[in-house]
Amino acid sequence: MPRYALKIEYDGAPFNGWQRQSGQPSVQEAVETALRRLEPDAPGIGAAGRTDTGVHATAQVAHCDLAKEWEPFRLSEALNYHLKPHPVAVVAAARVPEAFHARFSAVERRYFFRLVARRAPVTLDRGLVWQVRHALELTPMRLGAAHLVGHHDFTTFRSTMCQAASPVKTLDALSISEHPYPGGQEFRFSLRARSFLHNQVRSIVGTLERVGAGAWAPEDVKAALEAADRAACGPVCPPQGLYLCGVGYPDDPFA
Repeated sequence: MPRYALKIEYDGAPFNGWQRQSGQPSVQEAVETALRRLEPDAPGIGAAGRTDTGVHATAQVAHCDLAKEWEPFRLSEALNYHLKPHPVAVVAAARVPEAFHARFSAVERRYFFRLVARRAPVTLDRGLVWQVRHALELTPMRLGAAHLVGHHDFTTFRSTMCQAASPVKTLDALSISEHPYPGGQEFRFSLRARSFLHNQVRSIVGTLERVGAGAWAPEDVKAALEAADRAACGPVCPPQGLYLCGVGYPDDPFA
């Protein structure tokens, strides 16, 4: 069966995460339903990452097997027609070798997180950012973030429900940038690693927000990491500011 890679964008708000779940709306179910409008016997799909409830994606990658040959552009157009009215879109499709697997072939994942600091309620970006109503300082957050880059035991920054075999991961990059936002400021956190633990990004951002607010010192992030204890983590921030924004492969199927 021909195999295709799909680059998928979605608003995670209406969904109970990526993964199909009985009785709950999921992005996977929406895409598989669209595929079965094209081929009723199409098998299930695999994805690069199982985003949680409320988490968005600008570049999730999934693969699917179909019985007939499809021109990739026509496949993406047909899927987008059948995905309506869900806030899900296939932004690119590509024919890939049978050995390609969206999850196991990936060599890196990239996420960004949007945090808005302002007093007035967020309206146009409601559900798309995490808002706090107090000012934040960029430099202390950057100093705290520097302690997390590299190869570490991230027990402190993973959910107690995490099913990963080991808490040891390599965080290849963590940068924070500040941008003007009407009535306040937006802080964008960009993270890159081969793989992430469950709730790792939200745990990191929630902890760094405490540093930016002055409740934690930058050195407290290092102490929390070295504690290897979930109880040492700062608050876990909500999901609506989190985006899966890229998946890397040895050969980019969409190049």
